[in-house]
Amino acid sequence: MGKATGFMEFKREEAEERSPLSRLNDFKKYSAPFSDEVLSRQGARCMDCATPFCHIGMDISGSTSGCPIHNLIPEWNDLVYRGRWKEALDRLLKTNNFPEFTGSACPAPCEGSCTVAISDPAVSIKNIERTIIDKGFANGWITPKIPKNRTGKKIAIVGSGPAGLASADQLNQAGHSVTVFERSDRPGGLLMYGIPNMKLEKKDVERRVQLLTQEGIDFVTNTEIGKDITAEELRKQFDAVILCTGAQKQRDLTIEGREANGVHFAMDYLTKATKSMLDSNFADGNFINAEGKDVIVIGGGDTGADCVATALRQKCKSVVQFGKHPRLTETRTDDNMWPAFPQVFTLEYAYEEAEQKFGSDPRQYSIQTKKIVKDENGNLKELHTISMEKVKQADGTFMFNEIPGTEKVWPAQLVFIAIGFEGPEQPVLQQFGVDTKFRKIDAKYGEFQTNVEGVFAAGDARRGQSLIVWAINEGREVARKVDQYLMGVSHLPTVNA
Repeated sequence: MGKATGFMEFKREEAEERSPLSRLNDFKKYSAPFSDEVLSRQGARCMDCATPFCHIGMDISGSTSGCPIHNLIPEWNDLVYRGRWKEALDRLLKTNNFPEFTGSACPAPCEGSCTVAISDPAVSIKNIERTIIDKGFANGWITPKIPKNRTGKKIAIVGSGPAGLASADQLNQAGHSVTVFERSDRPGGLLMYGIPNMKLEKKDVERRVQLLTQEGIDFVTNTEIGKDITAEELRKQFDAVILCTGAQKQRDLTIEGREANGVHFAMDYLTKATKSMLDSNFADGNFINAEGKDVIVIGGGDTGADCVATALRQKCKSVVQFGKHPRLTETRTDDNMWPAFPQVFTLEYAYEEAEQKFGSDPRQYSIQTKKIVKDENGNLKELHTISMEKVKQADGTFMFNEIPGTEKVWPAQLVFIAIGFEGPEQPVLQQFGVDTKFRKIDAKYGEFQTNVEGVFAAGDARRGQSLIVWAINEGREVARKVDQYLMGVSHLPTVNA
């Protein structure tokens, strides 16, 4: 695929980005698209590697390696190299319902397992994917695909995140009547409110929802199961129900001072910021404002990084992000070899911005918060921390030991807790009476059937906190199973063929 010697002739090129300081003045997308000429060169780097590990889609050592929806990456890389964009789009859409989402917000495990990446920088798969779908919309190649025939079967999908949208898309194309229920005021789930606009523009989410609506899918917003409609009513009105509620229960800190004013969950912060931006361009003031404040983000993941980027745009006085793990190495270690996802140090967009603004990377490593201190009015005043040492035990597990004498006090007026998610919120699961296992819906992957007849589950609600691309995988797969359940046979494609 690509040019036979392209990976030797051409170097990896990164997408152009607006300067870190200038982009802090707005919430617009921070990167710019490649030119066709550059993308042709990048597509040419895709080598004829015989076994393309980029789309293996499997977990190695707890991290995803390769593409879970098995995108036909070498094929559309070759087509882009040859300038055959329409054909590249056709190949991309065979496996991916929403390339504009994965092309913007996926960590690109495909690139980590790219064969070129054994010894050189990987092919720019993510940027190529995003440009293919952008060209598809820009050139009018993507138009509503309205099913010619309807089966008379009705399906309810609870949750409009990537799993819910993918299952809705597939089942609608199979001819079923699909209604998606969303408790927020806009469809999209975490795509709409969990990811900041500078990383995934909301107009892209709205564009896709509009297309799905034109194709026949009904979206019912501001509707919460158990409050606005019961699970029993849904089961009576529909032939099947799919639970795609996500893993929205945020993991909390249980330490002294947690109740102080100014301590918030990260997702609450991000959600309110995006909603206020969409509703009024922040004129309504219905958001948590970091302006002029010392901000601390507890948790070293992507959600925490998005909090850092948002606080910077709100003109915070300072921002620090705490992580319990040591700083990653610059290159792969012996226990993190290709094709596993590379656990190496990177400078994400938020950290580059903070470094430009304040002169240093905001991340603090191997640190644990011991207590939160509030003033006499109950307002957040400071955090007390201690440094930790990560020690490997004889059985291969790790312990985190406190290092005496490393105590430190940090001034803070805002703290955002970004230490992950425990699983789906339980009330809706209790409404349906579905069994849970480790706080997730108990439904076997590949079957997706819960213990309740006609009720299925997919995405983070079933799998636990994961990637958008895994949610699309599960949405496509559960759609096939529901189609089979209703019709006796399904002609929908399977991800895992």
